[in-house]
Amino acid sequence: MTEAQLATAYDIAAEVRDLAARRDIAEAAHRYMRGLDRLDAALQRQAFHDDAMIDCGLMKGPADEFVAFCQDLLGTMEATHHLLGQHRIEISGESATGEAYFQAWHGVRDESGGVRDLFIAGRYLDEYACRDGEWRITSRLLVTDWVKDAPGSLDFFAANPGAVRGGRHGADPSYTQAQQAGAGS
Repeated sequence: MTEAQLATAYDIAAEVRDLAARRDIAEAAHRYMRGLDRLDAALQRQAFHDDAMIDCGLMKGPADEFVAFCQDLLGTMEATHHLLGQHRIEISGESATGEAYFQAWHGVRDESGGVRDLFIAGRYLDEYACRDGEWRITSRLLVTDWVKDAPGSLDFFAANPGAVRGGRHGADPSYTQAQQAGAGS
């Protein structure tokens, strides 16, 4: 096959657009997860278009209400850690659908103050749109596949007081190191 035939058979511009869309959709998912764990409402909100509707089972509503709900609920917990798994995306022009697997750990306390590890795993069934050059979520259904609630322990942190621990509300090392680097320039 000649180069001209290969170019005709393979539309590199379409491939680049597809890859860029997938990258931007994944970035929206990453902003969402990071916003949850760092209790950064503005970052979490950036994952959604203004008219997005979200159904997480515990509440259903527009993006602003959903973000406030998440921030309030997760703010009652000692810490959280959300992890994305495989992410299937189907793109059609300026819209797309997807399914992203997740696992989430929540550091909670029981009624007597004991430490508990609450694990929730499931999938996000999403619809996305590209508007003004930005891919964001327009619709999300959270599907819960399994939950495990077990006794937890903070023994590692007690035995290792120098261990760097994640923070929230701007106190995470990923925020504070960036601020220190900016102050040094």
